[in-house]
Amino acid sequence: MAPGGAGAAVAVWNGGADVEPRLSPRPYLHPVRTRAGVVVTEVVPEDHRHHLGVGVAVPDVSGTSFWGGRTFTPDRGSVMLDNHGRQSSRGPVARPGGVWVEEVSWTGPGRGELLREERRWRARGLDGSAWVLDLECTLRNTGGRDLSIGSPATNGRPGAGYGGLFWRAPIGPSAPRVLGPDGVRGEEGLHGSRARWLALEGDAGGPWTLLFHQPGGHTDPWFVRAREYPGVGPALAWEERLPLPAGRELTRCLRTAVVDGHPGDLDALAAAVAALP
Repeated sequence: MAPGGAGAAVAVWNGGADVEPRLSPRPYLHPVRTRAGVVVTEVVPEDHRHHLGVGVAVPDVSGTSFWGGRTFTPDRGSVMLDNHGRQSSRGPVARPGGVWVEEVSWTGPGRGELLREERRWRARGLDGSAWVLDLECTLRNTGGRDLSIGSPATNGRPGAGYGGLFWRAPIGPSAPRVLGPDGVRGEEGLHGSRARWLALEGDAGGPWTLLFHQPGGHTDPWFVRAREYPGVGPALAWEERLPLPAGRELTRCLRTAVVDGHPGDLDALAAAVAALP
């Protein structure tokens, strides 16, 4: 995948067919690179082997884990269960305008389909040192019954409302800086917030910046980690389960500027990202 459909590839699609079953196999992007070639994603890291680059991961769809690894339970804490689902894709298809579209089937441990997803990827140039990745997913309940989306937080683990679109960044010599609008800084200030944008500035493999924005009017709370590991995503079920009745669908989008170096004016970068059609 290259910005504008030309030039050097900045993102590689993986189907995830060789991912271990207990890691919840799924399609993802890795490596994702800056224009200068710095890798800004991580896959199967030792700290969380179920983290797979950039993709869609949900820890609890009516009891099925599409996140991978252990499941948080109210009575036993985080335990490994035989509840891992699988996302299967035949691969993305190129559409006009540089958009790649793939159909993804979400099946439970018994291989029955719970969700059918249309996932759309698009890479666009921004300036000489940056490009933008749009990732949009539409999840439709095809399971024939009402479903709901949960998280460790909805099961009793405060602050762990992760699940949805998720970007796992690489670990560097120090934790990345977490920055937001209006001078807000730090994991504590932005984790769980509905900030207009959020940025990570890291130095793994070279200086890079990732600036995240939610287009389309959605302002889900941000899940952000920096000290334990670097990862960001809008949370579908921050405190309460998200109902998804039979036959209904939901759509979410994450727009990310991938930048070489550490820009001095993140507000200007955020405004340019938000202004893209």
